[in-house]
Amino acid sequence: MGDIRSTIQQQVHRMVGFGDGAVDLTRPAGDPGLFGPDSLTWRVHGDFTAMMAGGIASLLIQMLHPAALAGVWDHSNFRRDMTGRLKRTAQFISGTTYGSTATAEALIARVRRIHDRVQGLLADGTPYSANDPDLLTWVHVAEVSSFLAAHRRYREPGMSDADADRYLAEMAQVARRLGAVDVPVTVSGVESYFTAVRPTLRVDARTRSVARALIAQQPHSLALAPMQALMMEGGIALLPPWAARLHGLERPGGARPAIRAGMAGVGSLLRWALTDGSAKRAARESRAA
Repeated sequence: MGDIRSTIQQQVHRMVGFGDGAVDLTRPAGDPGLFGPDSLTWRVHGDFTAMMAGGIASLLIQMLHPAALAGVWDHSNFRRDMTGRLKRTAQFISGTTYGSTATAEALIARVRRIHDRVQGLLADGTPYSANDPDLLTWVHVAEVSSFLAAHRRYREPGMSDADADRYLAEMAQVARRLGAVDVPVTVSGVESYFTAVRPTLRVDARTRSVARALIAQQPHSLALAPMQALMMEGGIALLPPWAARLHGLERPGGARPAIRAGMAGVGSLLRWALTDGSAKRAARESRAA
């Protein structure tokens, strides 16, 4: 059993780049980082299974915005580097969530520098830029709403609306540091935001190509293949109905209980296998302080 546990953990760590030295998660004494152990951000970001499903939903929602799609299409090799994108995103989230204040600020500054190079023209000639405050807000809302939805469905169904609002308010500070504006900080605010933005969303051949590349990506290992397939379905099931319709990814209503049950099984297995990780190390460090 120990070998199975170790194999799963090693494969997960390799997939998300944990322990490869890219991000320093140590914190000086007296520095809780941007959030700290009592935050809702630590709570929501602490479950790997829910975060993976939320990340899938987030990417599918983000690419519905023409400018977000253009940034991926024009400035990334997404077809060949899905693993690299996953690692960079996972490391940014773990570093800004659990790292020191200095680590979080350095990661945010690095992303801002990358955004300086991401600009171009849409098909109709409209200019776009990754530094556009409204676009930054779109990406942020797609991400945090998906993480929150995954946590509430797959990890903590009883989470109160007040705690959900607190999570959104905490995470808004990262969005603002990246340059976003008018960031919604409540569940109702997120719903109103999506309603306002929906008329600008589109699906075209490029959207379908990027979505296919995400959904059909090869498993990171044979050990993780069944779990990755379940987490993919778990992420698709999180899509708001309007987003699922745009993508053509509606699932029969009767499939949801089976997906939820599968996600519960995967979550239990991974919580058993993952004895080390950014969330667990941060919790141990806080208890020892």
